[in-house]
Amino acid sequence: MLVSVIIPTYNRKLKVIKAVSSVLKQTYKNFELIVVDDGSEDNTEDELKKIADTRLKIITQEHRGVSSARNTGVMHSRGELIAFLDSDDVWLPTKLEEHIKFHQQGEWEISQTDEMWIRKGKFVNPMLK
Repeated sequence: MLVSVIIPTYNRKLKVIKAVSSVLKQTYKNFELIVVDDGSEDNTEDELKKIADTRLKIITQEHRGVSSARNTGVMHSRGELIAFLDSDDVWLPTKLEEHIKFHQQGEWEISQTDEMWIRKGKFVNPMLK
């Protein structure tokens, strides 16, 4: 099952590289990774082009906001499932594998996982924020 992973980004060239790396390290390998650069002015596209992986597709557009960037990614996707990742987040290596197993167990159309917040090397409880 092909999964389309979509990462919208705007002026986060260092953080988006970490996000992309976390996707490329997934144990589940049948995915395409679409990064939509929403008009960044910090050479994000140049940094992304240094990554040599055929699963990575970089799309640039003028700055229209995160929702527009996500929609652009969806329009260019080919997967049976779509997974969104923010450009300042990272995934654990088995995230896609676990989601695929979950979706194969039922007729789910959407799923979401818990998140862990880490600040300065310490876990933060997002419910207190």
